[in-house]
Amino acid sequence: MATIGFIGAGRIGGTIAQLAIRAGYDVVMSNSRGPETLVDLVAELGDSARAATAYEAGEAGDFVVVTIPLKHYRAVPVEPLAGKVVVDTNNYYAERDGHIAELDAETTTSSELLQAHLPTSRVVKAFNHIRASELRSDGTPPGTPDRRALAISGNDHQAMGMVAHLIEKIGFDVVDNGPLAESWRMQPGSPAYLGRFDVVALEQALAEARRSVSVD
Repeated sequence: MATIGFIGAGRIGGTIAQLAIRAGYDVVMSNSRGPETLVDLVAELGDSARAATAYEAGEAGDFVVVTIPLKHYRAVPVEPLAGKVVVDTNNYYAERDGHIAELDAETTTSSELLQAHLPTSRVVKAFNHIRASELRSDGTPPGTPDRRALAISGNDHQAMGMVAHLIEKIGFDVVDNGPLAESWRMQPGSPAYLGRFDVVALEQALAEARRSVSVD
């Protein structure tokens, strides 16, 4: 089974790690404060988890989850993620991240910023429009009526398939939201953001999204 490296170990990262372990993955956790600060989390996660630096987590992961405040995206190590699938859970909150002109003007998306920082990685947007508590509570087996769906965006179909497989294994259906340029459809403030939707309803919510700024 694959190993997932985590750059960021907050609520979303810790929850995805817990669910991934239950699904048979190994995880390598990291944060900005160093492996020694992750002792309690790793103990809670169990034998399938270990702590490392961000660089080491990137090296160890067959694919890597980046789950940090967006304002720190340039601190994500580039070299160990070369050629790898990178799952981007980040959202842009100007009050936390400071204003980023390109995002305020909606001429790009937060995931495209990360992709530009990681030019040889294959970035997939996922897990950004669900609360950590609902990741733990809302997963159900395949075929469950009204099973909750999560959207993903990416420019590489193979990478998207790898992330979709993880999402399905931890209890959710998947909706293909197209390339990273369309990932704004699942950003904060959009109809899809934080809503509990099955596949059909999530597809509709994504289609109903509108930009707040006119983009040529």
